[in-house]
Amino acid sequence: MPVSSPTAPRTAQRPGRVGALLSSGTPSFSFEFFPPKTDEGERQLFRAVRELESLSPTFVSVTYGAGGSTRDRTVRITRRIAEETTLLPVGHLTCVGSSRDELRSVIGQYADAGVRNVLALRGDPPSGVGTEWRPHPEGLSYAVELVELVRSLGDFSVGVAAFPEKHPEAPDLDADASRLADKAAAGAEFAVTQFFFQSADYFRLVERLDALGCRMPVVPGLMPVTNVAQIERMVALSGAAFPARLAERLHAVDGDPEAVRRVGVEIVVELGQELLDGGAPGLHFYTLNRSTATREAYAALGLGSR
Repeated sequence: MPVSSPTAPRTAQRPGRVGALLSSGTPSFSFEFFPPKTDEGERQLFRAVRELESLSPTFVSVTYGAGGSTRDRTVRITRRIAEETTLLPVGHLTCVGSSRDELRSVIGQYADAGVRNVLALRGDPPSGVGTEWRPHPEGLSYAVELVELVRSLGDFSVGVAAFPEKHPEAPDLDADASRLADKAAAGAEFAVTQFFFQSADYFRLVERLDALGCRMPVVPGLMPVTNVAQIERMVALSGAAFPARLAERLHAVDGDPEAVRRVGVEIVVELGQELLDGGAPGLHFYTLNRSTATREAYAALGLGSR
């Protein structure tokens, strides 16, 4: 079956464009963090960053909080990663709650920090998934507009979000793939998916893109499960499907944190191997600012030897 183009080298390279790294022929792997709300949370995040830095990921990224609520902290953390580590950071950017001028300012802050890779997202409605999306009166309505804005302001490698099970607001899978192809036509060089649990969903998305003539690399996003209640909440919020067979495996050990983590790692390793065997260009791990499960999955998949 057609798959995204092959990907990235073993060591983080600076300067580097993620779009170019994802064409080297070696599977990439990358990590995503979220911006904590407290200084102690930020210290915990950087402990995880330092522990994962030794694995030399292709890139790392830091998300915005819900509704763009942590924009300033996100930009500051991304700058710290660029200035204080050997890692290649990707700066997140969303349309939520920002005017065009504010978006230009954030892009300028990333550029000043030497961050030349940006993940451009529309973002979820400030009131939460499932509520009506309303753009800022002086802002942007769609991710494709944000891609165009970033590309107009400098030599950035721009990534976008992809949804193997389709975006919650998309009318159907074909329309969702068409929107993703439009982002590539606007200048996006790569995509990273929302987390999911069935490889067939990913490969069907890539097939739909291929039918549209879009060869943009699409990196699968994976989340090692370490807390059953937490993943069920996240699945409900994101709209992702959590297969009953996987839920049964986790519920069988619920109440034993070590066993839950072990089973969660087994599940993500099985999925990751299916994706790599099928030709996926790499794997992107949603770490939840913890390194243990991610490092265990990395080791079990043998990513360091690829």
